Amino acid sequence: MPEEKFQHDMEQLLARVTRERDALLTVFREIEDGYVECDLAGTTQYFNKALCRIVGYPPKELKGMGYKTYLDEANANRVFKVFNEVYRTGEPKKAFNYEITRKDGTTRIVEISITLRKNEQGHPDGYRCIMRDVTERRHTELELSRHKTRLEAIFRSVKDAIVTVDQDLKVIDANKAAETICGISSRDVKNTPFSSCPTLCCQACRDVLAETLKRKTAIREFQVECNHQQRPQQKVSLSSAPLENQDGEFLGAVLVIRDITRLLDLEKELQERNQFHNIIGTSHKMQAVYQLLENLADFETTVLITGESGTGKELVAKALHHTGNRAFKPFVSVNCSALAENLLESELFGHVKGSFTGAIRDYQGRFLAAHTGTLLLDEIGDISPRLQLKLLRVLQEREFERVGDVKPVKVDVRIIACTNQDLKEKVQLGEFREDLYYRLNVMEIKLPPLRDRLEDLPLLINHFVARFEKKFNITIPGITAQVMNAFMNYHWPGNVRELEHSIERAAVLCRDQIISLEHIPTEIAESFSNAGSRLKTQSTSSEPSEIIDALNRTAWNKAKAARLLGVNRKTIYRKMARFGIEPPPENM
Repeated sequence: MPEEKFQHDMEQLLARVTRERDALLTVFREIEDGYVECDLAGTTQYFNKALCRIVGYPPKELKGMGYKTYLDEANANRVFKVFNEVYRTGEPKKAFNYEITRKDGTTRIVEISITLRKNEQGHPDGYRCIMRDVTERRHTELELSRHKTRLEAIFRSVKDAIVTVDQDLKVIDANKAAETICGISSRDVKNTPFSSCPTLCCQACRDVLAETLKRKTAIREFQVECNHQQRPQQKVSLSSAPLENQDGEFLGAVLVIRDITRLLDLEKELQERNQFHNIIGTSHKMQAVYQLLENLADFETTVLITGESGTGKELVAKALHHTGNRAFKPFVSVNCSALAENLLESELFGHVKGSFTGAIRDYQGRFLAAHTGTLLLDEIGDISPRLQLKLLRVLQEREFERVGDVKPVKVDVRIIACTNQDLKEKVQLGEFREDLYYRLNVMEIKLPPLRDRLEDLPLLINHFVARFEKKFNITIPGITAQVMNAFMNYHWPGNVRELEHSIERAAVLCRDQIISLEHIPTEIAESFSNAGSRLKTQSTSSEPSEIIDALNRTAWNKAKAARLLGVNRKTIYRKMARFGIEPPPENM
């Protein structure tokens, strides 16, 4: 029985060994990579079918063949050195590439890994090699390399600065133009956080990149002033887009920076602007406002915007925010006249739970909501003396305490204040702190009333007509000459806001017809009838001053002045010639 069991176990072992050998032989014969064993002289001894396919020789010819048969002299010398190195060191050589010549004369690129073979005594007696045909891969790599070289050449030569960053806002690469425009060296900034790059500017583009990374959407042609140390007036156009690989995987963002300083200067020389963000107007007074806004945009200074109600103070504040370095940060506004003192204090500075009746939870307040951004304090002249004192501390020390709390809170906020009141007069009356007034009035932007820039009326009318056409889905052919005369003769106590509401009323009533006198408010329509015969009823001695006043109010536009006076344009020309009225040099 023991002999029979031993015989059975041996048969099982032999069967398993046979199966494993057959499996190995099958793998040896069928694998895509070529396998070859050779002696120390490089003569082929054992090989698989894949090797025959790769070198192009049949098995009968390949057995006993030396490796130099399918190599030219240069490649044979390279392979010999590698075999010799493996023999001397005993270390395998992996992924060695060289070119072979097949029997049919075609060439292929192969990758070979070589291991030293040893006999039973442990002495070297040959080599074992794995060979792989990598011709297509090498051709693809070469084409990719050439393509990369072309792209790098373009990347280096383009005049716009190009910077790529990963999802953590670390610089991947930057081209040569970035050194000229931004002052950063492409060699020194790779793998460096963008905020730590040694630039010569204010890094306004950092927020554009951060916004693209956050929203994974492109930003096109956002214009900023760089505050460049060597070129203080440099202005650039920023465009950023998500950076993706060929599979659409999000990798980061690419930023293109174009220097448009000269282009903007030429545009200013060629024409006046009729719009700045959402502010409409081409008059000289509005051009001065636009210029002041541009000058103030990138300076972190407190600004006081003054003007009558309805002149667009909040629009100016938003334009100031969106053209500056904080454009992508919060813009928060609060109407200081709309809330009682205790409610306004809580609204501005926040409160802690239980600090007063109804305070059922902590509230951060508008200052914290505007952190790193801009806070607009509308109708600042109406705040109480106690809040004036608390606001003064924020302006001086950039910190405050929430209602019911004693822990100071640091805040980084740009303050813009608006008022339709005369703060200087309120200071003299003791109703407004003098020190707060001078803190707020670092820079003042005075907005002209509409009656002082009547030359902007046609532009504003067209703007509001287009807005309400879209809002109400109607078509408005225009306004009659009588309506234009009425508008030009009206004193506009409500300014642009009153004009907007008048056009909205007319749009509702006109029902796709041209806007006429019956569609506009009565008090405005009456101004037309009162102006119709103005020149006819005046004495000759007062006519010249009336004409000059109308011309001044319309920047010496004869057609607009004629509408303002209720006469036709020929009458204006005739009376200018009669009284010897000539335009000043700047209006000629």
